[in-house]
Amino acid sequence: MGKLLSPARRRACIEHVRQKFRISERLACRVLGQHRSTQRKVPSGRADENVLTADIIALASQYGRYGYRRITALLREAGWAVNVKRVERIWRREGLKVPQKQPKKGRLWLNDGSCIRLRPERSNHVWSYDFVEARTHDGRKFRMLNLIDEFSRECLAIRVDRRLRSTDVIDVLSDLFILRGVPDHIRSDNGPEFIAKAVREWIVAVGAKTAYIEPGSPWENGYCESFNSKLRDELLNGEIFYSLAEAKIIIESWRRHYNTKRPHSSLGYRPPAPEAIQWPASPSGAASPATPVVAPRPVMH
Repeated sequence: MGKLLSPARRRACIEHVRQKFRISERLACRVLGQHRSTQRKVPSGRADENVLTADIIALASQYGRYGYRRITALLREAGWAVNVKRVERIWRREGLKVPQKQPKKGRLWLNDGSCIRLRPERSNHVWSYDFVEARTHDGRKFRMLNLIDEFSRECLAIRVDRRLRSTDVIDVLSDLFILRGVPDHIRSDNGPEFIAKAVREWIVAVGAKTAYIEPGSPWENGYCESFNSKLRDELLNGEIFYSLAEAKIIIESWRRHYNTKRPHSSLGYRPPAPEAIQWPASPSGAASPATPVVAPRPVMH
């Protein structure tokens, strides 16, 4: 019984048995396998239990698609020295839960049975991009061009517009190439927007290589497909966009949160690109040291 009920429920159960059968406390505890000391010592609990519970409920309300492990990471980032088991206990006690999980993805296989060997080994090694479609409040469609770094899981850009063409792909890629350099490979779908001759020739001209996936095999672009599902699950399914401008602002805000705050399970529940810590200005007026850069984390594949 001790493993199934809380201490308060155990005490109440012993008292109920005593009253019903008119037996002593000693006999009731012996029959139910409960030590008598549990009937006399009332657990005081932790002083911060109520505050921690309130923070967990607040985070669960704010991030409805996060489970207790990701909530634990957010609590630790906020300054809580909390164990994941304690968060899980409070999570279950308060009846919090996440709806059905996303379906698992298969391995990256080609149609001929061979496995794709192109795996990201470092940042700027493999980028991938894909289209996602949604609607504003008036029913009009808009599209998003999502571009991610497969190694760091960072979302490099989300271009939002009513219509997106090959020129938009080139525009987004060229801006990122200037800021971050040219990646070794760019993985994408094989739809007409992606295999446009202008895009293919431009990517080759700047020194990158293309890695198109097989037709009808979206799991071969698994990193981007996973990101797309998180975007739809955590944002698009729960938001009403009244205009395209509003959609651009909200989606960009979510992208920044995804990169800098959202705990990522494959990165040990840390964000893909946390904000760098700025050194304080030197009081003597001397030159300040360079801004520290967060060291890259190993990613398990």
